[in-house]
Amino acid sequence: MKLLVCIKHVPDTTTVVKLSEDGRGLDPSGVKWVISPYDEFALEQAIRLREDGPAEEIAVLCLGPPDAQVTLRQALAIGADRAVLIESEELAGRDASVRSRVIAAAIGAENPDLVLTGKLGVGTDEGETASRLSVLLDRPHAGQVTTFEISDGGFRAWRGIEGGTEIVEGALPAILSCDKGPRQPRYPSLKGIMQAKKKPLDVRTPADLGIDPSAPEWASKIEVLSLDLPPARSGCRLFDGTAEASARSLVQALRDEAKVI
Repeated sequence: MKLLVCIKHVPDTTTVVKLSEDGRGLDPSGVKWVISPYDEFALEQAIRLREDGPAEEIAVLCLGPPDAQVTLRQALAIGADRAVLIESEELAGRDASVRSRVIAAAIGAENPDLVLTGKLGVGTDEGETASRLSVLLDRPHAGQVTTFEISDGGFRAWRGIEGGTEIVEGALPAILSCDKGPRQPRYPSLKGIMQAKKKPLDVRTPADLGIDPSAPEWASKIEVLSLDLPPARSGCRLFDGTAEASARSLVQALRDEAKVI
């Protein structure tokens, strides 16, 4: 059984980001790039499936710039067997409809039995990739899965819904997008880091997939005009005096200044 995990190359969520000069994206200078956190859950699910027996190979796939190789090497160090980078900063920066079609073309060339993604890629937070891949590849899909099992050529997946848990069943090949679950992502071991240097990382171009980024059909349907950072947080405010006096001052400030009551 062959597994493929889609990995997104994203800024570390603890990184303080700046806007680019044109105000339409992020300034990459000084930013640490990592695997999108929800993709880490997908990778952990894949590794557990291989450890339990059904899976024989785990490949990781990323659409991104050349330095996404570092992120893919991290996935190899965690436990993936090989990696594929579709190297195109241009296509990686386009909307979900374009990115999904590029990834679908790459998945078609790999033909895995099961594709795993995170429920969303942090940064854009669109959460569209897995469902779009399901339509493009005509495969069953279950989203926001916390855990799943494989048996008899199909899958059974558990996903959280309001007030309970939903169980979804389907046939393979399929696509599952993973949420946080009981299985926490593992860290790369020293042995894994050393082995990752020798594992295959295949770099492909859009042309290898028959894609011309300059062609009209690969243009984004959504254009980002501008981005704005959230306002800086103000410091805390202390109220002196007795508890009763402080409570009155707090209520007055909430009513007259913050206007929230």
